[in-house]
Amino acid sequence: MAQTGGADMPAAMEGHGAYNRGSRVQGASSAPALGLLEAAAQAAPLPDPPAPLVIADYGASQGRNSLAPIGSALAELRRRAGPDRAVSVVHTDLPGNDFSALFETLESDPASYLKGDGAVFPSAVGRSFFGQILPGSSVHLGWSSWAVQWLSRVPAPIPDQVQVAFSRDAAARAAFAAQAAADWRAFLQARGAELAPGGRLVVLAMATDDASDFGYGAQVATLYAALEDMAARGAITAAELGRMAIPTYGRTRAEFSAPFAGGRFAGLRLEGLDVFHGFDHVFADFSADGDARAFGAKWAGFSRASVFPTLAAELGADADRAARFMDALEQDAAARLAAAPAPTVIPLAEMTLVRD
Repeated sequence: MAQTGGADMPAAMEGHGAYNRGSRVQGASSAPALGLLEAAAQAAPLPDPPAPLVIADYGASQGRNSLAPIGSALAELRRRAGPDRAVSVVHTDLPGNDFSALFETLESDPASYLKGDGAVFPSAVGRSFFGQILPGSSVHLGWSSWAVQWLSRVPAPIPDQVQVAFSRDAAARAAFAAQAAADWRAFLQARGAELAPGGRLVVLAMATDDASDFGYGAQVATLYAALEDMAARGAITAAELGRMAIPTYGRTRAEFSAPFAGGRFAGLRLEGLDVFHGFDHVFADFSADGDARAFGAKWAGFSRASVFPTLAAELGADADRAARFMDALEQDAAARLAAAPAPTVIPLAEMTLVRD
């Protein structure tokens, strides 16, 4: 999920199913939060029939990484409400999201939660989740995975990097921290309005760990070095590089919990917060097969699907140039990463929010 809509806002994920193909890291690292989601489904309120149960998937992108979580939640709700109870699953993301790929995935993927369940009804809403996007008190169970680290906009240039976690510029770091705090409160206020009394929302997001590590050090260093080389040889201008910034922010444990200092915020209670390291399946694959080229290609594909469109947006409206830029950047990043395979720290936060 990424915000879109202006020059200082990130672009949607790469379309035509590319994010589905390049997001195995996100999918593999979501598994630890499934237990929280199952527990939330066991405790979520059940409206009186015939009103449908409503599950909201905030930041669904192209859908593949939603299949297992939503399927797991459905299994728990079916156990409580029976096989014939209508369940509405609403996938939300930005207007520029590839919703065609999402619905194709739901229809054709063998792991789709639609398989064998004729009483579940999927739909989608194309709006930013930094505002209310569903009717008040209508959502019984929510899920958001690898999404809330995206900010609503780029709050300031990053003069020495594209990812603020690796910048030494104090002004940029302060601006991103302030934007992250404001966006987190906006997200919570909107969900507080949408959740039904007793409703639950499970959030999994990129984070900064308790040792102040954002992770992805090799990936970000490689990406910035490749961009600097592109600027040095004239493939992009210095001004274009200077405008490039990835508006993601890894909140700390304290930053996630700050709105709840008084116990509740926007009618929500924070029920548990854990910061942990996700599973690095890319290095695990390399350890098993020794294929350094595949290692580099997987991490470069991860970056391309998620952040390259935001970087390419700074090149203007020339779609062919943007495509050439992303192809060249992916090839360069893959080669650099393949030269020195190493494990990656993947800090994540998981939590359950409850509307009392």
